[in-house]
Amino acid sequence: MAEKTLSGDVYYPTEEVINHANANCEELYSSAENDYEGFWAKEAENLLWFDKWDKVLDDSNKPFFKWFINGKTNICYNCLDVHLNTPHRNKLALIWEGENGDFRTYSYFALHREVNKFANVLKSLGIQKGERVTIYMGRVPELAIAMLACARIGAIHSVVYGGFSVEALHERIDDSQSKVLITADGAYQRGKIVELKKISDEALQRAATVESVVVVKRTGHEINMEPGRDMWYHDLMALPIANNSHNVEIMDAEDPLFLLYTSGTTGKPKAILHVHGGYMVGIYSTLKYVFDIHEDDRFWCAADPGWITGHSYIVYGPLLNGATSFMYEGAPTFPYPSRWWQMIEKYGINILYTAPTAIRGLMRYGEAWPNRHDLSSLRLLGTVGEPINPEAWRWYYKVIGGERCPIMDTWWQTETGMFMITPMPCVPLKPGSGTKPFPGLKVDILDEEGNPVKPNEEGFLVIKTPWPAMLRTIWNDPDRYIEQYWGKYPGMYLTGDSAKRDEDGYYWIIGRVDDVLKVSGYRLGTAEIESALVSHPAVAEAAAIGLPHEVKGNAIHAYVILRTGHSKSDKLIEELRQHVGHEMGPIAKPEHIEIVDSLPKTRSGKIMRRVLKAKALGVDPGNISTLAE
Repeated sequence: MAEKTLSGDVYYPTEEVINHANANCEELYSSAENDYEGFWAKEAENLLWFDKWDKVLDDSNKPFFKWFINGKTNICYNCLDVHLNTPHRNKLALIWEGENGDFRTYSYFALHREVNKFANVLKSLGIQKGERVTIYMGRVPELAIAMLACARIGAIHSVVYGGFSVEALHERIDDSQSKVLITADGAYQRGKIVELKKISDEALQRAATVESVVVVKRTGHEINMEPGRDMWYHDLMALPIANNSHNVEIMDAEDPLFLLYTSGTTGKPKAILHVHGGYMVGIYSTLKYVFDIHEDDRFWCAADPGWITGHSYIVYGPLLNGATSFMYEGAPTFPYPSRWWQMIEKYGINILYTAPTAIRGLMRYGEAWPNRHDLSSLRLLGTVGEPINPEAWRWYYKVIGGERCPIMDTWWQTETGMFMITPMPCVPLKPGSGTKPFPGLKVDILDEEGNPVKPNEEGFLVIKTPWPAMLRTIWNDPDRYIEQYWGKYPGMYLTGDSAKRDEDGYYWIIGRVDDVLKVSGYRLGTAEIESALVSHPAVAEAAAIGLPHEVKGNAIHAYVILRTGHSKSDKLIEELRQHVGHEMGPIAKPEHIEIVDSLPKTRSGKIMRRVLKAKALGVDPGNISTLAE
């Protein structure tokens, strides 16, 4: 146990927590420090490889790093097949509850059967290794089944968050050149139906590559089914072609597994590419050590599978570790603010991993709602998506964790694939800090010139070592990959986040340094929001900024210049909000839209969003000598 000499507000782990942990902390840090490649090789040996790798890390073509060279595996095989000849065979792999109270469970055996059947369905639709499949659904088991089936046959899945709207879906289908779209008639959210099929139909009017649409019946309401293109999931799964036998595709460690689109500083989202081998090893190990996963654990990651958190720690990570993953379809407070606490009690959830936004949202309802329920099954808590403010941390620790559950405050990204800065249960905690890098990772904070900053000074967060689950490139844009992530400080991965490190070496993430906003833990590019506004016939120009919001972290505030012939009105402002929601999804709707006559710009025409932000917050905008006027 660490010496009690840390500064500030520190929460030390109990002997019980330390003794339960999957590994001795100090030994883990020490082995990774002394032999980084050996550490990851040892982790990889816990998984199944059809052919073992020749070399752990190939860094001969930096920054295009490769891991487990010539190793042959398949992540789906490691998630399901390896458990079939063990006592796990009849253990629950997935527990699901719908917002309307529907309920389903899948044992490892049953999930394997469903995935095999759907893998055969995909093959019957002509999907081959390396081809792309877009998945656009709510949080339902079929989403996980579709992902695993794609991985099984070597297809590349591209999951689009079910809260995104027409333009976002179309753009992602078009960029990935997907042949098949898997969607649902709808999803339940806050008691209403999200019209997934209707949105899909609109997106497909502009997406030429899609040949087949598979539709899961979730809500049962009336939808359009295009003859010759649209097929019901349940009909296909009942056909003789959807049999239970399927030989898994043997994949090279570096073969693509999935694309996941994330906001960048330009208008077009970029597709991050992850692969079978390194990604599998990274998420298996990080979940095992950070959340101290044991075989009898029921792990609830309350994210959406449409984001990287859901990919890594709802679908793949828990199954690789032989745990039980819990998935819930709907909103945290529907129909009452006790919904989450009720489900933790009902299903005996041991580990809850969620976003600070959700915690802050539930805090508003006070302690009475969680206090009605027995939360004693909880052993560990976690947070993801954005830094958690200390006040919310303490509430989570005291009210939800009963002052016995350490909080694993994890910092990582779509690009990193796995936890990067994170405690483990044996690490002393400071509310609001992600503590230290995962064993073996070298992380630093640099100033503009590339020099390490002093303790408690803010700078650019960089990663100095490659890691197995790292992105391999940006799909079809290797130049952008090099420029965006490796261009500023050659040889170091630029995260795009600012951070500081205290005198104890603990890291504190501050936020994005580029034009990307974190709203409720989701990354949204200002350029995408602005493009959505400008696509409205009344708008000539737009600028979007994020302002602090006590629940969402950031709220979107937009400034709009109207075209000639249009005038300001409350009706138009609401129309613009709805238009952004239609183009990008409800998450992107601006909190506030202000009609203005001009925007602050540099002489080269770049909008100075920091000036807008300073004005909105009533603070000094700093140096504005580059302003055009």
